Amino acid sequence: MSAVAVQPGRTIAELRELAALTSDEHGAQRVAWTPVWARAREWLIAKLAELPVEVELDAAGNLWATLHGVAPQALVIGGHLDSVPNGGWLDGALDTLAGLEVLRRVAAAGTPPITLRLVDWADEEGARFGRSLVGSSACSGSLVPADLAALRDRDGVMMPDALRQHGVVLERMTDARQQLATAAAYLELHIEQGPVLEGLGLPLGVVLGTFGVERHRITWRGQAAHSGSTPMDRRHDALAGAARLALELRHIAARVGGGGVCTSGSVITRPGIVTAVVETAEQLLDQRHLDADGLAALLAGARAAAERFAADERISVTWEHIWRIHPVPFHPELIALADEVVREVAGRAHHLPSGPLHDASEVARAGVPTVMLFVQSLRGLSHTPLEDTREEHVAQAVVALDRLASRTIAWIMAQPRQDA
Repeated sequence: MSAVAVQPGRTIAELRELAALTSDEHGAQRVAWTPVWARAREWLIAKLAELPVEVELDAAGNLWATLHGVAPQALVIGGHLDSVPNGGWLDGALDTLAGLEVLRRVAAAGTPPITLRLVDWADEEGARFGRSLVGSSACSGSLVPADLAALRDRDGVMMPDALRQHGVVLERMTDARQQLATAAAYLELHIEQGPVLEGLGLPLGVVLGTFGVERHRITWRGQAAHSGSTPMDRRHDALAGAARLALELRHIAARVGGGGVCTSGSVITRPGIVTAVVETAEQLLDQRHLDADGLAALLAGARAAAERFAADERISVTWEHIWRIHPVPFHPELIALADEVVREVAGRAHHLPSGPLHDASEVARAGVPTVMLFVQSLRGLSHTPLEDTREEHVAQAVVALDRLASRTIAWIMAQPRQDA
């Protein structure tokens, strides 16, 4: 290990400083493509000006700081300064500022053997226009710029116009793909945003990958009838099918196992009055799993159950696909390195998947070896001003990220050069 050490206390102080600069009484207001977000970016650029790094904005609005090493191969550490409206003090900002502290430590130790890059991804949250992972998906190549052309915010501002105000031209956003040309590995630290680590009494966790998602609209159709004059055994109640499936989902998830989750997030009924049996029920289903076969099993289980319940209730059921994303497993060798450092720093390492998507999933999708660390979230809360993590756990997370960066640099140097 280098004689130069990271200073986690500085990261905590900077997180508080950023919160004071960009929050109001309702929480963080660093929504991407807004003046407050731009102010946060200016603040970060001022911090980077103290280091021997090259700073640039790419074609998708991502902010890059590059500490050139002996070799051009790059270890990339990423985060995002943008927040949801009324957000917390850690989500995304911790990733970025912990990476800044690692960048400081490496720069203070002299020219590194390989290049180190810090990236502040643009619009991870999708809070203003509804499209998440904008900057990272432009870099990975999965973004289709035309898909953003018709998006507008609640005030009617079109997304291309908002992008242009920040120097981003819609049609050129995928030029950002060149930024990953030299990336040999990618690291990201994030708050868990869930209750698992706190429930286990652990400060840190190793992330196995991000869940794949299946999202469908299920429409149940029965027959409207008067609620007072229709006997219970003569009803064709569409809501009965939706209700039975909503309860069955927990058993489907348990049978499939592997940490998969199923959620019936909404049911809209028609006619929707107290004096009528429900004729139509539209149900939204969200299913997530880290394993592709597990995700397929969740969906198959739900479909089979729906057909069974439709027959039992003498109603019909149809499915409409809304959205699908494949699971993104992280790199096994980097997971092993992350396990090592978490055990050193925290005494025990728990491996868990990420239900929410992260910029790391887009980088991994582009073929860059990737891993994430989670730090415990108090009460499992995020996307709220109540979001919090104990400062001692934040400090441990910064130390763990730094050690993981050192191990990953050594791992990169040990890999065969593709241009050799």
